[in-house]
Amino acid sequence: MNWTPLVSTFLLILVAELGDKTQLAVISQACKFKAPGMVLLGAILALGAVSAIGVGLGTFCAEVLPRDLIRWIAGLAFIAMGILMLLEVI
Repeated sequence: MNWTPLVSTFLLILVAELGDKTQLAVISQACKFKAPGMVLLGAILALGAVSAIGVGLGTFCAEVLPRDLIRWIAGLAFIAMGILMLLEVI
């Protein structure tokens, strides 16, 4: 079994999600409801649903669009987000 996709995805999502607004929202919910188990379950289900949508869209795009086009679109999207973030700071 090839574990590379699992490990790579886990590490990417773990690093990308640390300290983001989703984590802050979960912290807020845990403080508000004082029910950590239910907040954890809600967060797991929500992130699972969002991830399932992402996997579905990614699979669809991989079947319909050429790989190079997907890379260009992703690259341009990240550049655009970076520029927008810089403009917010300036």
